[in-house]
Parts: sequence; C-alpha cells; structure tokens
Amino acid sequence: QVQVVESGGGLVQAGGSLILSCTTSGLTFDDYAMGWFRQAPGKERDAVSSIGWSGHTTLYSDSVKVRFTLSRDNAKKILYLQRKGLKHGDTASYYCAVGMDSGPATLDRRVFQYWGQGTQVTVSS
Repeated sequence: QVQVVESGGGLVQAGGSLILSCTTSGLTFDDYAMGWFRQAPGKERDAVSSIGWSGHTTLYSDSVKVRFTLSRDNAKKILYLQRKGLKHGDTASYYCAVGMDSGPATLDRRVFQYWGQGTQVTVSS
C-alpha cells in the first residue's frame, strides 16, 4: 500500500519562509516523478511544482516561480519544497503527490496517482 505523508505546515508571517517535506512508503521513491499541489478554501487544487524522477528537471507555476524551490534527496527519500517571501495568497492546504514511474516533471494533475492528506499552511498578513 502506497502512503504519502507531508510535514512542515503551520502558521507563518507574510514575507517569511517555510519548508515542506514529503516522504513515501510502499514504492521506490527515486523511481517516480513527484509534485506539490495546493488548494485554498473554495478553490480548485492547483499545481505548485513538480520534479522529475532523477531530480534534473523541475517545473513551477507562474505564481510561485522564484519564490519556491523544489528538490529531492533520493538517498534519504525525501521531497522538499522551500518557500520564501510567503504571501497571504499562499495560504492553502498543500498536497504532495506521486507522478509517473521514470516520469518527467509535469504540472498536469491527471498523471499523479498517489496523494497525501495535505498539510495546512497559513500566511498571516
């Protein structure tokens, strides 16, 4: 059974920084593309960032480019999302997801097959 677990959410002031982490079990972490999505109350779940299985390619949504950095440590089997310059509009539940086996980075939500329960991030203005 595949499990995806996010951690690192919380309350942060606008302009602050926060790192989200994601771990998986039940699959070989370094074989899969990974991604982060977020969903604010009353809104659709949108792609934030994605990284290919090897870690060589990353994609970001326009709203987080420059401010967010996605990386993966395949030896430790952890996915990291470093976020700087947080804005009130970044307030959302953040979800980690597992993409395709040997897949590239993609912001297409349809190819992500396993999802975590989400971690809440609240940015106070």
